[in-house]
Amino acid sequence: MKKILGTLAVASLVGAGLYCVNGPLATAQAPYAHLELAPGLAGTSYALGGYRVMLDGSAQPRLRIMRNGQAHAVFENIPGRAFVAAGRGRDEFHEARGMVRVDTTTPVRCTDQRIDTVQSDAGQFVLGGVLQCLDGPQPYRMRLHGGAGTHLAFSVELLPRQDAQAAPYNRVLLVAASSADEGIYGFGEQFSYFNQKGRLLPILVSEQGVGRGLQPITFAADLTNNGAGGKWHTSYAGVPHFITTAQRGLLLDTHDYVEFDMRRAESTVVELHGTQLSGHFLAGNSPLELVTASTELTGRMRPLPEWVTQGAIIGLQGGTAKVREALAQLQAQKTPLAAFWLQDWVGQRITTFGKQLWWNWTVDEKRYPGWDALVADLKKDRISVMTYVNPFLADVEMRRDEQGAGYRNLFAEAQAKGYLVKKADGSPYLILNTSFSAGLLDLTNPEAWKWMKDVIKKEVIARGSAGWMADFGEGFPMDGVTHAKVDPVQHHNAYPELWAQLNREAIAEAGVGTTATFFSRSGYTRSPAQSTLFWLGDQLVTWDAHDGLKTAVTGLLSSGISGYAFNHSDIGGYTTITSPIKNYHRSKELFLRWTELAAFNTVFRTHQGNRPDDNWQFNSDAETLAHFARMAQVYACWEPYRRTLIAEAATKGWPVVRHPYLHYPQEAAFRSMDSAQFMVGADFMVAPVLDPGVKAVRVTLPKGDWVDLWSGQPVTSGWLKEVAAPLGRPPVFYRAGSASGEQLRGCLKHRQLL
Repeated sequence: MKKILGTLAVASLVGAGLYCVNGPLATAQAPYAHLELAPGLAGTSYALGGYRVMLDGSAQPRLRIMRNGQAHAVFENIPGRAFVAAGRGRDEFHEARGMVRVDTTTPVRCTDQRIDTVQSDAGQFVLGGVLQCLDGPQPYRMRLHGGAGTHLAFSVELLPRQDAQAAPYNRVLLVAASSADEGIYGFGEQFSYFNQKGRLLPILVSEQGVGRGLQPITFAADLTNNGAGGKWHTSYAGVPHFITTAQRGLLLDTHDYVEFDMRRAESTVVELHGTQLSGHFLAGNSPLELVTASTELTGRMRPLPEWVTQGAIIGLQGGTAKVREALAQLQAQKTPLAAFWLQDWVGQRITTFGKQLWWNWTVDEKRYPGWDALVADLKKDRISVMTYVNPFLADVEMRRDEQGAGYRNLFAEAQAKGYLVKKADGSPYLILNTSFSAGLLDLTNPEAWKWMKDVIKKEVIARGSAGWMADFGEGFPMDGVTHAKVDPVQHHNAYPELWAQLNREAIAEAGVGTTATFFSRSGYTRSPAQSTLFWLGDQLVTWDAHDGLKTAVTGLLSSGISGYAFNHSDIGGYTTITSPIKNYHRSKELFLRWTELAAFNTVFRTHQGNRPDDNWQFNSDAETLAHFARMAQVYACWEPYRRTLIAEAATKGWPVVRHPYLHYPQEAAFRSMDSAQFMVGADFMVAPVLDPGVKAVRVTLPKGDWVDLWSGQPVTSGWLKEVAAPLGRPPVFYRAGSASGEQLRGCLKHRQLL
């Protein structure tokens, strides 16, 4: 937990106009030009498993790849235009406390393509030729193989140049035909927009930033913390994967830095900063079929254990007495409880950012006296204890006298054994967080890997933790040196996957592989196969669509496209700023409305934020405590349907919370909807209140018969109108005849919540 901002010591002289989150359609020269076929290649067609590859050699040469039985192409070029190109450029990575900014140049490109050879045999299709460059030809090869189901593997490779003295090219581009109205969705967690058509989107794991375009906070964070404000596209969990309204998709198999240029109406350009681009074309007849196709390749999330979803997970800090006090308050309100999440179990330190933790993964028994008794007492009430871990280690030698002789200094142990990422000179790479620095675990070192798993098994699981936040993972330095001497740029994107894998192995080896749950912030393509749960990271405690409440919806919906089936946000947000210029503090109304949103998410979990005393909390007054208990009961009431959806996610990859487009791809109103509505499974439509002072919201219902959850009244389908949204009753509708809808309504009636 760490949104980095000390004090805003800048004048409020910036308007929102200084930060453009999305430019106009591209007007620069396209990175592709003419396509030419060698004589004799015209009019050829090849069978490849369940696909057909067609090469049209007319005046406008065209490559089309079709899945048998489908009318749309999974890939096609713009007629007469190159679909492979190359470039030569340089990347400069600038890092500040987990935030990565890339300055990249591509001054030279090869944009004309010629196809000279085509081969089709042994289950593969290979075409080759040259790209015409100013300094001579650049050979390339494109290979297709597989094609037995909904995905077709491909690779595009730049080959050695004929002139050994010629400078190499280090960018490979793939160009697909598109249209102005083709919606493009996915890319992992994208917080600002659901539809990425019209945008240039880089994929690089990073701290998401503070503000991400909201002013004046973004300008101040950039100015005082080396670019820590972030951009509209910065994300903890970007994934090189998308699906489109043309019912096709693309999944890359790479950890290289990559950019998706969707700014031109006629094309989608994938530019990989490397020499070999590989992945899969995805075919399907529906968006959900495309999600199934991609998760078949990346892996799916295992079912969440039942205890995680039986009630609220209460994020709390302050020690044993605080937990017992909060427990009494919640039980008096008959609040369904799943767990207490005690992130300060390791101890709390005060920094310029607020209340942070001692990054040493052992119980602070001074802060939590009687820890074992607390865990046991909560267990009697079927309430679990959750804690916090990350891959950083901070030196805690100064705490030894306070904690006692048996206190472990994990940083000192790891440093002595050579388990930390190093600088080029061989010294530990100490990374600045806020007011302190920490070393990062080297996950390429097998001994470090084993050591950290033992720490989790002995210090976390054995001390009673049923789960924990497995924080961070996005901050591997771009010039870090590892035991295995891996490419640091590629390892940067791989690190979140490895961090989740380590935690997954730890729970398996401890014998709690199906019952323990850790939740991850950072991620990449195959993170869903390793992590057990995700959360959306550190939203600002605001209502905005840059870094606030609205992004907690958009990020949830976009990530579901890429296999992040179980995801959620901190109720109320996390990042809190106290400043003489402007305060960003969680208001009562924001907390109440965020609680309503969370009641229809997979997991219902609070967070006090980095400055708890400046934020409104679940027990700040009697009204809030009662409202929180009510929404926790609403959440508990749809548990039977939630378990059905969790099982469905494990077998099909479908997210529990879904964008309406997934079920209604023909409804134009949903194609560019960011955060206004979401579905829970196929049966519920939710329209959360996302702005202050709002008493009604506009709702779009697709064709079909629906029922208002709160009134039980049938609703005419396919309309757009204002719907009342009093506190505690956000607009929710279910399909007429839905057994799950009737079950939820019956439970609400039984608990006197209607």
